Amino acid sequence: MGILVVILLLVGVILVAKAVRMVPQGFQWTVERFGRYTHTMEPGLHMLVPIMQGVGRKVNMMEQVLEIPSQDVITKDNAVVKVDGVVFFQVLDAAKAAYEVSNLEQASIALVMTNIRTAIGSMDLDESLSKRDEINAKLLHVVDTATHPWGIKVNRIELKDIQPPRDLVDSMARQMKAEREKRANILEAEGFRQAEILKAEGEKQSTILAAEGKREAAYREAEARERLAEAEAKATSLVSNAIANGNVQAINYFVAQKYIEAFKALAEAPNQKFVMMPMESTGIISSLGGIAELARESFGMQAAAGGPAKPPRLPGA
Repeated sequence: MGILVVILLLVGVILVAKAVRMVPQGFQWTVERFGRYTHTMEPGLHMLVPIMQGVGRKVNMMEQVLEIPSQDVITKDNAVVKVDGVVFFQVLDAAKAAYEVSNLEQASIALVMTNIRTAIGSMDLDESLSKRDEINAKLLHVVDTATHPWGIKVNRIELKDIQPPRDLVDSMARQMKAEREKRANILEAEGFRQAEILKAEGEKQSTILAAEGKREAAYREAEARERLAEAEAKATSLVSNAIANGNVQAINYFVAQKYIEAFKALAEAPNQKFVMMPMESTGIISSLGGIAELARESFGMQAAAGGPAKPPRLPGA
């Protein structure tokens, strides 16, 4: 009698354990009645009819990550590259994910690998290396559409690495190096050209400024000669008037001026170190005194006539 009670208690515990089920958060469990799907249990506590009902599949409803293994892919220009990737997907319908496909993960991996070969096989090597975003978008559209009947949503597909052959990588590196050296040579030549242009512009500007300076100097020199000639003419006029009036000092002025000019020319002769000649210095001094007296007389006459306030400066005086 006691053994029967124990057996009944064990059977009761087993039936209660089969009847009471608790689904964890992030999962959904399918319910089968005699092996046929009836409904899906959401997260929480549920009651089942023992023997008649049972749990079919426990489906993960969270976003999952699938690693796509590396594979060799031939591009449009017959280059072999190694490609791998990663897929992010989420189950939206637990019943379809459980009963529409035998092995969801394996089927998804095979589908993505096939479409990777198709997408990259339609591109050249340069395009496959530079248009990774375009390949990802194309793969996402095709795979998401194909897996929709399985009750899943493919959120993102990313190609992790595209590895061209080693010899091709070396060739691309040499090509890049040659291109950079070409750009460096072009920039260096452009720098030399710009420097020469700037140098030529500087020399041109310097020549222009030098010419302007010479022109200004010539203008100043001509103006100085013109003023000197005016002074000489004025002095000559004064001396001529003085001679006409019988002033003997005017004659002394001309004699002293010519004497000094001749002595200066003799002293400035080439290879001339010193000059010895008889000279009466008192005669020259008296002549210079006569010139000063002549200038004072001329100034007095002009002041009386309303002329300039200062006596003119005579050449050689």
